[in-house]
Amino acid sequence: MAQQRTLVRGGHVITMDPAIGDLPTGDVLVEDGRIVQVAPSIDVTDCEVIDARGHLVLPGLVDTHRHTWQSVVRGICGDWTLGDYYFGIRLAISPAMTADDLYLGQVLGGADAINSGVTSILDFSHTNNTPAHSDAAIAGIKASGVRAVHCHGFFESSPTSSRFGTHGDRVNDYHRLVREQLSDPDGRVTAGVSLSEPLGLPWQDTLAEIAVAREHGALMVNHTGCVWGSPLTFGIPELDALGLLGPDIVHVHCNSLDDQEWEILKRTGGKVSISVETELNMGMGRPVFAACREHGVAPTLSADVMSLNSGDLWHQARFGLGFARWDATHDLNLSGKMPETVVSSAKEALGWVTVNGAEALGMGDRIGSLTPGRKADLILVGGDSVEQHPRIDPYGTLIFQTTANDVRTVLIDGEVVKRDGTLVAHDLAALGRQADVAAQEILERVADAGVVLPGTPPGAWEALEPMTRGFLAEARASVEAAR
Repeated sequence: MAQQRTLVRGGHVITMDPAIGDLPTGDVLVEDGRIVQVAPSIDVTDCEVIDARGHLVLPGLVDTHRHTWQSVVRGICGDWTLGDYYFGIRLAISPAMTADDLYLGQVLGGADAINSGVTSILDFSHTNNTPAHSDAAIAGIKASGVRAVHCHGFFESSPTSSRFGTHGDRVNDYHRLVREQLSDPDGRVTAGVSLSEPLGLPWQDTLAEIAVAREHGALMVNHTGCVWGSPLTFGIPELDALGLLGPDIVHVHCNSLDDQEWEILKRTGGKVSISVETELNMGMGRPVFAACREHGVAPTLSADVMSLNSGDLWHQARFGLGFARWDATHDLNLSGKMPETVVSSAKEALGWVTVNGAEALGMGDRIGSLTPGRKADLILVGGDSVEQHPRIDPYGTLIFQTTANDVRTVLIDGEVVKRDGTLVAHDLAALGRQADVAAQEILERVADAGVVLPGTPPGAWEALEPMTRGFLAEARASVEAAR
């Protein structure tokens, strides 16, 4: 079979591989979906040539926690707290979504990611109201074309009137999903599990979710330590005591973890995903850049809830770097002094959304850098926008100046999925119009159910406490029984 070859020629190549470094003028040769050579000049014929002159060529960005399906209700959470989000999105909008709505949200969200240069996402999918919803979620993310770890969730959005069945039914159906649709570990969409928030459901259900994930070698993701003053989203010492933590779990947020819990994450190789916009806007506390630095954990970034945030990961990198620098100098400022250096560089921030993100997804040997042998997921950033000129510091340009419109060309597995500023397989405007109609219908169904959004009951968190503390007692009893 003839090889499919593409030469990306003449760009400023940022490899994110310390052994190769950056090439102010360089070529990248792709064959059959993989990078085979990176050099100042590559002399080949009989291949497609992509003219990268005037562009930065770099690895595609990696998002380690994205509720892709929420793209169909984009921006609804603009003035909502985390409690509003839980009751409004998770317990009101989610159960009102049909399988077709979920499919559309996945396609739109995946296409939106590609458009901004995000080539890989951890797809945190927890609107699986029925098996048909689960199938639609996978079909939609595949149709979008983005690389994804599809992290299937077992969360019950209709606790008093489930259309799926028991928690055991949900766990059992996961075997079918992996067998029929996610069995290829090297496919563009691979198997993952999004754990229901620990101590938000019976402890044995949490253990069952972890067991089924490990049975299939699936990456796990967990909302960790983000609800202050409650056991909900905790359980780190208990899981550790049972030997259940490891490098195959991405811990999202972590804002309220203490030093002991951070040391557990470090020792067990846990990955950390920071969602800067969500955490700052929904009252979740300081994004944990300083804690990551103190405990030697590599930060990664995520766009998180499309119901609030942009799918553009450049925003997260820009805001994240700004917050990390402010947080590191705040006490110094209050003492009447000014910093002499910045705590983190623009190059480090680019690492958060490339090499660090790839490692968190368990793909550090496949994506995240322009290294020969790795998958050809790469982007070309440049064009005529004023933000791209002059380009004195390429890392500064990328982190502080770049938008989705500046991402001109995107390749995934060597396939061109965005060319010269336009998506190849999707009409974003048409998808947006479909989402307008779907969102209106979803909100009408929510209203018909008698819910006034966000629908947060008074004293909502306090009302959950007896239940979560009961589940915490179950967890500690489980630990004692195992000793």
